Formats: sequence, C-alpha cells, structure tokens
Amino acid sequence: MNHADRALALLRVVVGVWFLKAVWTKVTFGVVAGVVPYPMVSPRFIAFHPRRVAEFAAGNPIAWYRDFLETTVLPHAPLFATLQTFGEIAVGLGLVFGIVTRVTAAVGLFLALNYGLATQWMSFGQQGFHLLLTVSMMIFLATGAGRVWGLDRWLIPRTRRWQWLLA
Repeated sequence: MNHADRALALLRVVVGVWFLKAVWTKVTFGVVAGVVPYPMVSPRFIAFHPRRVAEFAAGNPIAWYRDFLETTVLPHAPLFATLQTFGEIAVGLGLVFGIVTRVTAAVGLFLALNYGLATQWMSFGQQGFHLLLTVSMMIFLATGAGRVWGLDRWLIPRTRRWQWLLA
C-alpha cells in the first residue's frame, strides 16, 4: 500500500458518502408484519421525480436523450425513481465499504452518464460535476479501488480465476 492507494481509497469513500447523502431524502422505511423494517422509495420522491425528469427533458438539446426521457422515463416514472434510488444506495454502500468495487463503479458510471446527459445543458456547474463523477467512476472501475480500506481485500482473492476482474 502506498500513498496513491490511500488517496484513491479516500476519493472512493468520499464519492460513496456523496451518493448516500444524495439518496438520504429518497428513502423511507416500511415494516413487514409490524416487525421487520425494509427500505423503500419515499412517496415524496416518487411524486417529485416526474416533474424533475420533465424539467430535464424540456430544454435538453440532445434529441435522442430528450426522447428517451419523454417516451420511456416519464411514462414509467415510479419505476425509474425506484431504480435510481436503489442504484444510488448500492453505489454509495459499495464505494464506502469497498465491496465489489468494479461492479459498483460500473453501476455508478451508468448513473453518472445518465445524470450528465440529463443535466449537461443546464449549467457549467452541472457539466463539471458530472464530468468529475464520471471520471471518478472510470478510475474506480479501472483500478478496483476497494482493496485499500475496503472489503474487496478479503472478498476478491488474487487467484487466476479472478484475474479478468482485477486486470
């Protein structure tokens, strides 16, 4: 382990915490049989999601992505709100704890690219933020950043059968 490994691990954890912070207001907890709590998407976010997607689509200059938002996401807004919320939870927890970091980073990259495509036209700040988020996910994907300060150190052994994941 060297200082670059620690710096990368710190970046991984900070990005993971950002994802968890972003999902904080999107989650609520239900209860099964009055005893077992389970996470669910908050009704407030499910109600808000279509309005926000419509705003992203309204002025989006990327025609094919605008069409995707209007014809696929908006008609199925509750489904996409749920997928977004649980995707952000998975990415946040995966990055914070360094669990299956490459798979986590791939999901995070997919989310970051979609966020960027939806908002890039809105402001220079949106462009910069989503560019940094996308590049961070690409770095985590390329390096498998979960081996330092993460559970990947123990979960993914260095054997020949796993080399394609680690290369």
